[in-house]
Amino acid sequence: MSTLSAYRLMWIMTLFDLPTHTKAERKAASKFRNYLLDQGFQMSQFSVYLRMVSGKEQAGTLYKRIKDNLPEGGRVDIITITDKQYENIYSFVGRIRQERKNPKQYALF
Repeated sequence: MSTLSAYRLMWIMTLFDLPTHTKAERKAASKFRNYLLDQGFQMSQFSVYLRMVSGKEQAGTLYKRIKDNLPEGGRVDIITITDKQYENIYSFVGRIRQERKNPKQYALF
């Protein structure tokens, strides 16, 4: 039985800044946010959502799905980092550093 490599596992980080001036824009932004949640993303910050994937192939599929569901206007950026890089993120709440807790990796057999 082998474990998944922290260099193969990847995090997809989706960052967005969408217009919310009108009722229609707010509805579109909410629909996009809910779409990300339905795709297995978790909110990291207000407009930053994260999801772990098993590699570049799965990430590519997710990029296409996100692209196909983009709202009109605004900006959406997608960043991919390895699990090893994610592990080295420094997070602070106020001036207190928060420990990163990566999800446990499951061995596939």
